[in-house]
Amino acid sequence: MPAAAEPDTQLARYTFQRKLDEIAAARGRATELISLYVPPGKQLSDVMAYLRNEYAQSSNIKSRTTRKNVMWAIESLMGRVRQFKEAPKNGVAFFVGSKAVGADKSVPVTFIVEPPEPLNTYLYRCDSTFFLDPLLDMVHEPELWGLIVIDRAEVTLGYLRGKRIEPLRNKQSQVPSKHGRGGQSQHRFERLIEHAAHDFFVRSGEIANELFLPKKEVLKGILVGGPGSTKDFFVKEGFLHYELQQKVVQPLFDTGYTDEYGLKELVEKANQTLHGLEIHDEKRLVQRFLTEVRKSEAGLAAYGEAEVLGALDAGAVDTLLVSEGLRKKRVRFRCPSTGEEFTRTLADAEVDKAASAPCPKCGGSSPDVVSEEDYVESLFQKASDSGATVRLISAESEEGEMLSKAFGGVAAILRYPLPRKSVSRPSSPVPG
Repeated sequence: MPAAAEPDTQLARYTFQRKLDEIAAARGRATELISLYVPPGKQLSDVMAYLRNEYAQSSNIKSRTTRKNVMWAIESLMGRVRQFKEAPKNGVAFFVGSKAVGADKSVPVTFIVEPPEPLNTYLYRCDSTFFLDPLLDMVHEPELWGLIVIDRAEVTLGYLRGKRIEPLRNKQSQVPSKHGRGGQSQHRFERLIEHAAHDFFVRSGEIANELFLPKKEVLKGILVGGPGSTKDFFVKEGFLHYELQQKVVQPLFDTGYTDEYGLKELVEKANQTLHGLEIHDEKRLVQRFLTEVRKSEAGLAAYGEAEVLGALDAGAVDTLLVSEGLRKKRVRFRCPSTGEEFTRTLADAEVDKAASAPCPKCGGSSPDVVSEEDYVESLFQKASDSGATVRLISAESEEGEMLSKAFGGVAAILRYPLPRKSVSRPSSPVPG
């Protein structure tokens, strides 16, 4: 089985996605947000000349506020570009502008992103949101598989993209299942049924070609399943394009269903052959954690922020499970009256509210923010210090959804049992 992604790779993937989420959340009151993509090899002198021209053109903007913000953004952008002697090896993307913060107020924001893959376009855009499509295309899972479940009644096709099953198309056939004709009519109806079945298989192959051929370069393989011998006939008789035919994984898989549930069943059955599929490694880890949770005493599981952090500090964590969708910060505050410092873990949207609310220690003035750090990055650091393995769990898989909703997005499988502290039980039932 291929090893899980290295911690540095997983952390880089998380931080890249988190940065894109932060940039995407910015909104301008007008077309005040500038996106600039500079591909590798692009002459920065040409970029500067283009920006100077845009600066001159922006003086014609009618709205005084918009004109002021756009001209500031371009000036700031030129200053950022000057800091580079040449475009980095993968290029660089700049996002500069004035972000609306309510009550007709805005604050300047600047993001600089060096992408994990080379940019292939030079682009300048001024809009009310930042343009992220070229970078979003780089947020992908390492493996893409085609899925087909088929019988004479229907066919369903989809993708297994990393950990996510994506149903794409379902088609019902018009093939009669049986008939009561006898005599000469029997053979004629059997021929009509076989002709209808042939047409259905042809159309199913065309749909597969339409969906999978454009992805053939990145498609790791095609998993085919279904009840009975129909799937074998479909593959053996060449209804798929020859380039897709070569990607069909053998043996084919027996499934009881040919709808969306059949796709899930197909992936489950494929686990017996494709041990390296990431979705199954993820499922195995979460199921192992749940098994430990169910133990009444001395289970090798920790959940809840305090319990997991305590286990990390004790060096007791073997595998740390973290939801990819977790967006929180560890914020250190100082009470303005007593000088006492305290740390809270807050969702991104809660940080500003906590900083403007009365101090929870003295009930007086709002506390001062001393420092902030990304919660997941801090977990990665603690895990690295203690030699624990970290696994990011997709928030879109069933196991990832359970980890997020029932356990707050963070849990741990321990090396040895720790005394159970008084912690609240999961907010959602743990399946038996």
